[in-house]
Amino acid sequence: MSKMAVNEKHGENSPYFDGWKAYERDPFHPTTNPHGVIQMGLAENQLCFDVVEEWIRNNPMASICTPQGLCHFRDIANFQDYHGLPHFRNGVAKLMSKVRGGRVKFDADRIVMSGGATGANELLMFCLADPGDAFLIPTPYYAAYDRDLCWRTGVQIIPVHCDSSNNFMITRAALEAAYKKAQEDNINVKGLIITNPSNPLGITLDKETLKSLVSFINEKNIHLVCDEIYGATVFNTPNFVSVSEIIQDMEFCNKNLIHIVYSLSKDMGFPGLRVGIVYSYNDTVVNCGRKMSSFGLVSSQTQHMLAAMLSDDEFVEIFLAESSRRLGKRHRFFTEGLEKMGITCLPSNAGLFCWMNLRSMLKEQTFESEMMLWRVIVNEVKLNVSPGSSFNCLEPGWFRVCFANMDDETVEVALKRIQTFVGKETDKAVKHRQSNLRVSFSSRRFDEAVMSPHMMSPHSPIPRSPLVKAT
Repeated sequence: MSKMAVNEKHGENSPYFDGWKAYERDPFHPTTNPHGVIQMGLAENQLCFDVVEEWIRNNPMASICTPQGLCHFRDIANFQDYHGLPHFRNGVAKLMSKVRGGRVKFDADRIVMSGGATGANELLMFCLADPGDAFLIPTPYYAAYDRDLCWRTGVQIIPVHCDSSNNFMITRAALEAAYKKAQEDNINVKGLIITNPSNPLGITLDKETLKSLVSFINEKNIHLVCDEIYGATVFNTPNFVSVSEIIQDMEFCNKNLIHIVYSLSKDMGFPGLRVGIVYSYNDTVVNCGRKMSSFGLVSSQTQHMLAAMLSDDEFVEIFLAESSRRLGKRHRFFTEGLEKMGITCLPSNAGLFCWMNLRSMLKEQTFESEMMLWRVIVNEVKLNVSPGSSFNCLEPGWFRVCFANMDDETVEVALKRIQTFVGKETDKAVKHRQSNLRVSFSSRRFDEAVMSPHMMSPHSPIPRSPLVKAT
């Protein structure tokens, strides 16, 4: 076996993927396996499948596998150019514009296809960097980036550490510190990668932050890769602002440094169709990327169907509005359910997940304690949630919980399981405190001197109730 094939940079030896394996071994089913593991570690958008299915029923011509669309079979089944079907690229360009509120237009000739966002990210790494080069990425970041960006390319990730003191927002100071440290270590920094809206935080970047990031990469003359695959999952204010909007309003900006990754996996809920997009303002990247895309093209049958769907303006507008409405409703239902148990989440306005704060349930503020809690949640509570450490979070006790890949009934089951678990943990804490009190009062009879006035102070090592909200 080659060294690349067997090295550990695939990143799959992590709790993020181990949770998926636990689900696969014992998947929840409401009737056949009601005590199985509920999959809350998969960021899928399944809330509007009925809307898509209705369109498919009403548009049989879109498929070459129906009597109505069979007339296109011979043309579509033949080899297609790496550029992709023109009407497919036009449809994607129109969708990208609609997702950004029509405030920016996209050139279909700059669209490069790939096998999902995974392939698109790797394709960009091959175009922009050599083995050993590095990209800055603010934390916490998508758990599979180590695999997608580094495994086969030899590229490095340099974390830019963010924390909860400002809701994990990216700061110029943190960027400068990470860049300076890389230079001191003789690491060649080729760019900065951001996810907007963020995975796993579920927040969008504001205009001023984006302007600051664009200014930073222009000053350093490094690339900016913007992963915007959750652009249409925004369900609350503020609205999504794309880097494409920022650069068209900036007087000084080297657009050759700007690249966008997009897909239909999250916004449309089509991860199985493997539609990934690189949109670059750099002609050389577009040309080279198109040659490389032959290793991960989108099938012409998929392009043909999606071209018809994305060209239906009325459908796209209805879908985007309904998807946003349903995501908002599900997010409110889930987070309000957690709040009733005393569990808070980072305030968010986008994405298919919540960044859940369980720091008050850790025995100690360590990643070892986080892993202990995670194992209990997966193995006993039977929920596959993802610990923050797998997203390179600096602070133990945060968990990403996905809420859009299941029906309403399964969400209710998940909330009931969490409620039962929190209740048991609370009972344990209460009994522990009562036991400590009994020991304290009992010891008074024998040795009054042992009882210090400070023994029961707020600094005493007594486990905190999981119902306590961490700030």
